[in-house]
Amino acid sequence: MTRDDLDAMTALLGDAQVMAFYPAPRTRQEALAWIDWNQRNYTQHGHGLWVIETHDGEFVGDCGLTWQRVNDSTRLEVGYHVRRDRQGQRYATEAARACRDFARDVLGASELVAIIHPGNVASRRIAEKIGMRHVDDDTTGSRGIRTVMGMELYPYDSGPVNA
Repeated sequence: MTRDDLDAMTALLGDAQVMAFYPAPRTRQEALAWIDWNQRNYTQHGHGLWVIETHDGEFVGDCGLTWQRVNDSTRLEVGYHVRRDRQGQRYATEAARACRDFARDVLGASELVAIIHPGNVASRRIAEKIGMRHVDDDTTGSRGIRTVMGMELYPYDSGPVNA
């Protein structure tokens, strides 16, 4: 995600339906701050939210890994936003699955969470599809109680090596 994505990110984060479980849709300036925050995450952590595109290069949304506070601890979270007209087409599930695998295989993370508004049934279904279950409720955030879906990540094991 770069500043070249500002128009697409402004449309995505400014859509009231996409942002229904956030305090409010984002302005263009807030979308720019979102991009800059992700750029800092790339520099500091080697990951952040990435743009989701079709094979043809059409912008669909964003998905990625960020460090978030959950009940006074810092946890690696997978998060996603998909354009309204592309929701329900498995883009978020495919991207979240790729992020889960990246967290396990590249970062060596031992766990992954998704912090979800209790009313966001679609997001919870995506978390379940990638292997998560309800593990906690975050009560320390500024947005009220949030559902914490999570899973342990185990290193990929292809089975015994035949000598």
